Amino acid sequence: MHRPIAGDWVQLSTVMTKPASYDNPSVLKGEFLEEYSSDDSLRRYTKETAGNGISYLLDHDYGEIYFGVIENQIPKSRVQKGIRLWEFGCGAGMNLIHLVSSLERRGVAVQYALGTDFSEALISAAKQQAQRYLTPEQNRKVRFCVASHENLIEETTKGLEVPAETLLGSFDVMVGVNTIRYCHRLKNENDVAATIASLLADRGVCIVIDMNDKFPAFRSRFRDRLAKEAEAYYLPSLEEYARPFSSAGLQILKREHFCWIPHSAGAGLTTAMRALTPVLNTIAPSRAMRSLVISQKSERRP
Repeated sequence: MHRPIAGDWVQLSTVMTKPASYDNPSVLKGEFLEEYSSDDSLRRYTKETAGNGISYLLDHDYGEIYFGVIENQIPKSRVQKGIRLWEFGCGAGMNLIHLVSSLERRGVAVQYALGTDFSEALISAAKQQAQRYLTPEQNRKVRFCVASHENLIEETTKGLEVPAETLLGSFDVMVGVNTIRYCHRLKNENDVAATIASLLADRGVCIVIDMNDKFPAFRSRFRDRLAKEAEAYYLPSLEEYARPFSSAGLQILKREHFCWIPHSAGAGLTTAMRALTPVLNTIAPSRAMRSLVISQKSERRP
């Protein structure tokens, strides 16, 4: 028989005293919004204070995924014309800004890049970061807008003051990093995946990177288990991350676990984990930090 440990008692107590308000998704979303509007979130999601780990990943692990998708999956004619990007849950814009800069350094034209997030504080920071790190020409192609996943089209069209028809079926690549898990917690992942599918152009690709439920050492999970209910820190499995996109009619091109470098890692830890990555990939690939799902919209037949 399993013997409860201290953590079990905390968990049991939390469940037994669950407030009725937690059954309302808007209450849970309000907690997420409060978290991602804090000064700590601004520090974690802006370039100057985010950590060496995420800077390395944007140049390497994540960057290789993005460039591989654009090179191998997006029609050459559209790449030559200039690709259209959308990052949902963009935070303070670091990922999107870096991607726009990196693409143009490689000679890949960007026609339009859009970042959306439900936090006004993070979107405000993203606009400031874009002014700081992008050229005037690049800034003319990049927009940031407050929009939640569950009302992505409606709030984006309102924020940008454009008709929905200018967005639907027009994006080559849509990216979400550390954000889709919140849709699972709010139980709207199928609707969000369907919305993303409607925004992708034919053969457009959605890239989702998020926390792996099998990684044993996320500090935030230890902390959240003591202070929050299960819904508030739930992590989907790799199959659960992929299923909504498959249900929305997208083809799953890749689903795997990868990456052993924390976003917040300093230079020393980043270097150490880079050295350990080949070994860890050999002995425990399913325990890597991140889950990756790449899905593609089929080309419509005439």
